Amino acid sequence: MKADTKQAPPISIYDQPLKLNNGTQLNLRELNGKKILFVNTASDCGYTGQYEELQQLQNKYAATLIVIGFPANDFAEQETRNDGR
Repeated sequence: MKADTKQAPPISIYDQPLKLNNGTQLNLRELNGKKILFVNTASDCGYTGQYEELQQLQNKYAATLIVIGFPANDFAEQETRNDGR
């Protein structure tokens, strides 16, 4: 007899709250219907010039797209800043 292998239903990305730099939470349900582009960032990386292009993309498609940047220090210590800097 085979064991019951029911899995929990997948959790929607819209059910995951995001903690913002200012300590508040963003409810992704508020963005339902928009495309979300998550970008892993590092402020001291040579690719920071792309921030301007990402902002232009956000501005151009603001009705249907949101760009969310996540700072991460996973790039050879290229994101050592804290929220106060």
